[in-house]
Amino acid sequence: MRILLLTGGSRGDVEPFAALARAAAAHGHSVRLGVPDNSGADLSGIDAVSLRIDFATLAPQGLSALSAARAFTESIRPAMKRFLATAVREALTFAPDLIVYHPKVLSAPLVADALGVPHVLVEMVPSVTSTRAFPAPAISRANLGPLNRATYTAVNSAGALFRRELAAARTLLPRPSTPTPTPPSATLLPISPQLLRRPKDWPATVHLTGAWRDEDSHGHDDPALESFIAGGPFLYAGFGSMVGGDPVGRAVAIIESARTIGCRVVAAEGWGGLRVPGSHRTDDVFVAQTVPHGSVLPRATAAIHHGGAGTVHAVARAGIPSIVVPFLADQPFWGQRVHTLGLGPAPIPRKKLTKTRLDAALARMDSFRERAERTGALVRSERGLEYSIRVLESLVR
Repeated sequence: MRILLLTGGSRGDVEPFAALARAAAAHGHSVRLGVPDNSGADLSGIDAVSLRIDFATLAPQGLSALSAARAFTESIRPAMKRFLATAVREALTFAPDLIVYHPKVLSAPLVADALGVPHVLVEMVPSVTSTRAFPAPAISRANLGPLNRATYTAVNSAGALFRRELAAARTLLPRPSTPTPTPPSATLLPISPQLLRRPKDWPATVHLTGAWRDEDSHGHDDPALESFIAGGPFLYAGFGSMVGGDPVGRAVAIIESARTIGCRVVAAEGWGGLRVPGSHRTDDVFVAQTVPHGSVLPRATAAIHHGGAGTVHAVARAGIPSIVVPFLADQPFWGQRVHTLGLGPAPIPRKKLTKTRLDAALARMDSFRERAERTGALVRSERGLEYSIRVLESLVR
């Protein structure tokens, strides 16, 4: 098959698609991956093309309502117009047999229909396919029972914000498209069943596959990082693509709390969620923009993170406890899942993160360690990529 993969977002949205691209190529398929710029994901060995958008420059987290509205009009709309149009152009150029896409790529179903090929939706977070089991993670933190399904309407109508941009992308199609694209031939959720039980009311075309991860993505080539890791126990702290609030205060609270228990810190500053001041850049702290989760997390004693889906899975796979500090969107959902499953304490909202709260959470880490280790072994045994490739191969004969 000729498979086109299209994704948007931050590193956590790109790395699983990169893993799927490599796995599909290893199965003999011709694969092209469309990605945003500057995601930080390793794309080596992949036929990757730019979708001409940099999500790191479009995150208005922490801005006032007025500033966010201005950013939406002046930055986000033009970027999305370019993004959606580029996805269409890449699909027309590659002429795939199948398109697999992230929900942000709103134009993917349109171009798939125009080409007469199946399209497959990938939900990194269970927020598109409705269920009575839980509300859409980004909409409600409370279980609303029979009203849970209604919360998915808000998520699925978000595309209306970019109606004009989508209309512009339609003009690039070789033939007129129907107002409403056909439903996905399948939906894949690269989520571990150890972290989320599959709802009974999901259609048979919706597959909870297990996480997507390159099996050989374990090493790193940073001797300074390796030397630090070998020097004794350490905590991992990182908030990925999150920004806003007081990143210096967060870093200081984490480092000083770690020192209280005699532990060092690997601090991944990411897009700006952490900023380690010079006063705290001492021998017991290793600072980087990002570090490879596969080689670092299994050797950490615990992880303090934002609760993004990718990081939650990486920490669970490593078999270590988590302290989740959610910022927005689906992160409170994953933070609560971590706590409910006994993999960490109750999440600490980022505005309430203090050394006192961290001290209390870190003091309980050992009580979660056995459950975390058992869960890690189960997650590592999953074969989400193989499962997903079988689904994709069944759609094109």
